[in-house]
Amino acid sequence: MASTTDHGAPDPQGTPRSTGQRRCSAEYKARILAEYETLDKQGKGALLRLEGLYSSLITSWRQQRDSGARAALAAPAGRPKANPREKEIARPEAENARLRSELGKARTVIEVQRKLSALLNQLATGSDGTTDEKP
Repeated sequence: MASTTDHGAPDPQGTPRSTGQRRCSAEYKARILAEYETLDKQGKGALLRLEGLYSSLITSWRQQRDSGARAALAAPAGRPKANPREKEIARPEAENARLRSELGKARTVIEVQRKLSALLNQLATGSDGTTDEKP
């Protein structure tokens, strides 16, 4: 539980969240940086104490943010260029998939033709597969 002063306001000294190393999400860093940059000197110190952070972390996070922004702005627009080797590999794979599909269709046609041939053969011989003889 956070400590409070006599008038119910949060203690500006704050209580550190934890000791030791911790990892912070990008959202958390962005939120803290945005809040930190809007505060005056006393407010900045209070925020750092409350969150258990050091000013060197703020400096590091700013550098990360700025380098990420520069990298994002420097990146070319659109999709990345395709690797020619990947195109070379993808072409036979696509051909293989197309041929497998055609083979499946051909097998279906052959099966239908076989059944049709057997049916026509039965009709031509006049037998329906049952015997008309009485015992």
